[in-house]
Amino acid sequence: MAVFLLFFVNGFAQQIPRFNPDTVLTVVIDSAINIKAKKLSSEMFIQEIIQDTSFYEAFRQMKKYDFVAENQFYTYDKKNKVIGKLYRKLIHHDKGDKIQFLAKRDSGNLFKKNGKYQLYTMEMFDYVFMNAYKSNYIEGGKSPVGGGSNESYKDKLKTLIFSPGRPVPGIPFIGSKTEIFSANMRQYYDYNFYSGTYLDSIPVYRFKVTEKKDLSGWSKDGIMIKELTTIFDKRNMQILGRYVDMKYSNMMFDFDVQMNIELQYVGDSETLVPAKVSYQGNWNVPFKKEERSSFLVLQKQYK
Repeated sequence: MAVFLLFFVNGFAQQIPRFNPDTVLTVVIDSAINIKAKKLSSEMFIQEIIQDTSFYEAFRQMKKYDFVAENQFYTYDKKNKVIGKLYRKLIHHDKGDKIQFLAKRDSGNLFKKNGKYQLYTMEMFDYVFMNAYKSNYIEGGKSPVGGGSNESYKDKLKTLIFSPGRPVPGIPFIGSKTEIFSANMRQYYDYNFYSGTYLDSIPVYRFKVTEKKDLSGWSKDGIMIKELTTIFDKRNMQILGRYVDMKYSNMMFDFDVQMNIELQYVGDSETLVPAKVSYQGNWNVPFKKEERSSFLVLQKQYK
């Protein structure tokens, strides 16, 4: 994936000239859809998104398989020059949740003197991915470890990743802004439908929610989620991919985050597992320097 919203900061959100996660890059769009002709509706897609548990279940299901994962993490200075790198390639073995590292290296300014990460983003990265490889970190929606000042924020992160469109309570001035399908928020968004193909063979719908172009400056400034794109398998309406673009700025805080998540089927089954997650974002923690980072996670060879 998200995480990335929970803090106060001064300044203005920046455009990020780094890698672009884009909207589910493995989807080839065939055409726009005539909603009436296809008997589709935005409400149908919205309800599927709100009720969906695909991403939650996919992260649980992956623990039942052997697979190969590659994790790349980059941190940047104010001029977007890379100042830290982390790379891991590993094999996850389903028996005993064992991890075998094939490669593991880091460089630059990633760690504090006490061995902890410099950036909160990196802490969250390990929470989501490394813990997913070796523990039941989302079993029953529970965190893998108890206590700690960041645990409540990690639970909010999971809500944002697995259930976009739902409110995230407990985040000052932001919690309700994630609820983009509420009656009040729908007036600010356009809905577009497209037909396409995912991974060269799977027929899909792409449902794209974007802020209206003719909004006043005041209204635009009040919208946090700029785009939410979801990929549906036409055959069973399973959600296979999700892209979210979030930007928000006021006198108290500021962030600019884009994240893309893709799932895949295991063999000929209907079991979904994570295939790709990319993220780029800028944000600040109170009384700490601005955090700029990006990461790419690839998971493959499930068996």
